[in-house]
Amino acid sequence: KENAIRLLKSQLYELELQKRREENAKIEAGKKKIEWGSQIRSYVFDDRRVKDHRTDYQTSNVNAVMDGDIDNFIKAYLMEFGGEE
Repeated sequence: KENAIRLLKSQLYELELQKRREENAKIEAGKKKIEWGSQIRSYVFDDRRVKDHRTDYQTSNVNAVMDGDIDNFIKAYLMEFGGEE
């Protein structure tokens, strides 16, 4: 009886580990690579422009964005990808 319980526990443990591995693999697959050209946003101070490359939303009010006013970027992102993530 003890051996059977031990065997069941080990099988349950293996199933849980497999489930966690699959969840981690899904998370890793959704991540973007960190490399040149994969940036999310560009801040071009000379042209007074901030652009979100995911949504193509841009603004010329660099100072407001640098002060934390990113609501329009968030709205554009939610309009583009709202139901996917």
